[in-house]
Amino acid sequence: MAEGMLQGKVALITGSGRGIGRSMAILMSSRGASVVVNDVGAGLHGETTGETPAQEVVDTIKKAGGNAVANYDSVADWDGAHRMVKQAVDTFGKIDIVVNNAGILRDVMFHKMTPEEFDAVIKVHLFGSIYVSRAAAPEFRKQESGSYIHMTSVSGLFGNIGQVNYGAAKTGIVGLSNTLVLELAKYNVRSNCISPSGNTRMTQSVPVRGTEEEKKAREKKMAATPPESPGILATFLASDLAKDVNGQIIGARGSEIYLYNHSRPTRFLNHKGGWTPELLAESLPKLAPMFSPVVPAKTWMPWTPD
Repeated sequence: MAEGMLQGKVALITGSGRGIGRSMAILMSSRGASVVVNDVGAGLHGETTGETPAQEVVDTIKKAGGNAVANYDSVADWDGAHRMVKQAVDTFGKIDIVVNNAGILRDVMFHKMTPEEFDAVIKVHLFGSIYVSRAAAPEFRKQESGSYIHMTSVSGLFGNIGQVNYGAAKTGIVGLSNTLVLELAKYNVRSNCISPSGNTRMTQSVPVRGTEEEKKAREKKMAATPPESPGILATFLASDLAKDVNGQIIGARGSEIYLYNHSRPTRFLNHKGGWTPELLAESLPKLAPMFSPVVPAKTWMPWTPD
């Protein structure tokens, strides 16, 4: 990765005070970008902590000779989303890159999930991605350039027990990205999703189930997936070197990069004159060998990255 690949670019990275977002901010800065480091300083579940990780990241960037400014607005607030975009433009003159990374967890089995637990996660992940993207859209259209990078998750792409709220939000983010591609491609604006794996406080908080051997295997996988790998992918996607990468879902897991496909029809049934429930009962079960099973991500990726 060449030095300066983001020279002159301005990036807004939400939730970049810790973990994957922090690594993105520091790496993009090292490649020449000026960065708005957004983080409300909340705890993993959205609670107030009084901490200022955004300023800590800004200090780290400036110490290394980069340009950065802290922002403490919440992505879940429409006005706050617009303020952070305005801050980027007011401070650095423009905005080129939006990374929708902010997130919280409220893990609980669905039959016990409260409306508050569902709303809080949807608000930060899905509404937050929509609000910040919407705030930046007029700037991207005006300058006829821009790169959106959204964080989806295996919980949205595969499903995950205890994460209905999180999974629903992460699946919605893919729909957001796809639609932005269709609406903004003529303005030279790109939109891609990253499905990240990283050893962060969020992933560490997910309860470990299974045998001692399974728990040890999970610890080994966590050690093999540092939070920096999604940041490397995001830095590339933010650059002009990724001008031909648009509308994709790309996974980053330690030493591995992998491309997801999109949902597309795999088989067609046609009955002249239309269907009845009885006719479907005769025909649709014959497609059972083609059905896509819903299984955990570890079923498809059981190995540990090198």
